[in-house]
Amino acid sequence: MISTDRTTLEARLHYPFGSVLPHAESLIDVADGLRWVRMGLPFALNHINLWLLRDVVDGTEGWTVVDCGVDRPESRAQWEWIFEHALDGLPIVRVIVTHMHPDHIGLADWLCQRWTTPEHTCRLWMSATDHLAARTLSQQAPMDGRHGMADFFASHGMTDPEQLNAIRGRANYYPNLVPSVPRQYRRLLDGDRVHIGGRDWRCVAGYGHAPEHIALYDSERHLLISGDMVLPRISTNVSVYESEPDGDPLRLFLTSLDAYTDLPESTVVLPSHGQPFVGLHERLKQLHDHHRDRLAELLQACQAQAMSAADAVPVLFQRKLDVHQTTFAMGEAIAHLNTLWHRGSVQRERDAAGVWRFRAV
Repeated sequence: MISTDRTTLEARLHYPFGSVLPHAESLIDVADGLRWVRMGLPFALNHINLWLLRDVVDGTEGWTVVDCGVDRPESRAQWEWIFEHALDGLPIVRVIVTHMHPDHIGLADWLCQRWTTPEHTCRLWMSATDHLAARTLSQQAPMDGRHGMADFFASHGMTDPEQLNAIRGRANYYPNLVPSVPRQYRRLLDGDRVHIGGRDWRCVAGYGHAPEHIALYDSERHLLISGDMVLPRISTNVSVYESEPDGDPLRLFLTSLDAYTDLPESTVVLPSHGQPFVGLHERLKQLHDHHRDRLAELLQACQAQAMSAADAVPVLFQRKLDVHQTTFAMGEAIAHLNTLWHRGSVQRERDAAGVWRFRAV
């Protein structure tokens, strides 16, 4: 969430396609051999941008897909329309996934299986860390109601039984949207060059939002497929989860943003959510300013009283949240408090109820 007037911030960016968006049965050509797909999502954040790049892999002409959408009938139906009408009669030859979140990897296994033939394997390409995380989460059994995210959030001050029960009811959330992940994949690392359609795209690793997010940069045309690392209208979610309760993902995220500062200001950013834009350096500054301000607000609140993450949520988010949004908000509140704790600006201790509370030093 960004407290500065969003219209003011957006006015500092340039949107080369204006208000034009692709629809369920349409695509937009954003550059030679690069097509923009907009796929619906069943969340408040109601869409994801996917990218089709004309390619040749192991002698087979076709298209490389970047990100996939979640696995649900509507997404498969849109992909079937794309197969029929938007690929110029050519196959999908490779699937690149920026990171392990369901809207990005959900249909990767389906796509790879759908387009693998005896002559050509449609391979998944992604980072090793995110592949392992996705495989683990997609195969996990539903968690016992006494454990997992709900208990973690309870230890950070969430007390509403209805909210906690709703979160326990989401134990199968990831496998429902990502029922399977390809067992085999091609590893992407920071600095790798991926040859796509006669051009080299440089891999740029990012941390904090996902374990090892990979963005792709075409230095010839100044195009950045930024995934979720740089978004134009919203700040990327950065959360702490029960698997790494003492983590400092916000520090990792902010440090990762600096990897984009050497890219030219003319770069066209192709984000996973929102619209393509120009103004990368301005947007990086906005994101740094946003988190600096949120940290300052939280520190001030922790000077007035010892704060739990649940106490911090309304400081960061001044709007009504559904259960899906609340899980992100709690994770982000913990991330900001953990950053202050790691910096030594606050100390934390458990109260008599076992809740972590953070107080300014």
